[in-house]
Amino acid sequence: MNTAITVVRRIPTLAEYKQLCQGVGWNDYMNFDVAEESLSRSLFGVVIEDQGQPIGMGRVVGDGHIYFYIQDIVVLPSHQNRGIGRLIMETIKQYVEDHAPEKAFVGLFAAQGKESFYTKYGFQNHEGMTGMFGVIHKGQLS
Repeated sequence: MNTAITVVRRIPTLAEYKQLCQGVGWNDYMNFDVAEESLSRSLFGVVIEDQGQPIGMGRVVGDGHIYFYIQDIVVLPSHQNRGIGRLIMETIKQYVEDHAPEKAFVGLFAAQGKESFYTKYGFQNHEGMTGMFGVIHKGQLS
């Protein structure tokens, strides 16, 4: 790996967050008007930099006691398949293992086709449980 790659344990700035989300084509899925408040309520974040420029990020949200959710795992396409995602997940996994109490629930949603990446870090489907979610569109949950 390039020696200019650094792991910085911090929440991304709003500008970095926008840049990284837009870099992976999430424009239509993100409400950047409320992103700053969302970022400020994160439990933990990690930004991967290459020569001081953000190229990846991840964060943990939740109540910090029972529920921990891994969100916004992003690696810019030009830096994918170089171990950046591994650095993000290893950093987040260490945070969760250091801070989550016994029996805490740690969840995430994987993009279709990316499930095998997350199984390496202990994430798996559990019999009898189905991950579900809704999205607010025009004020309605759907």
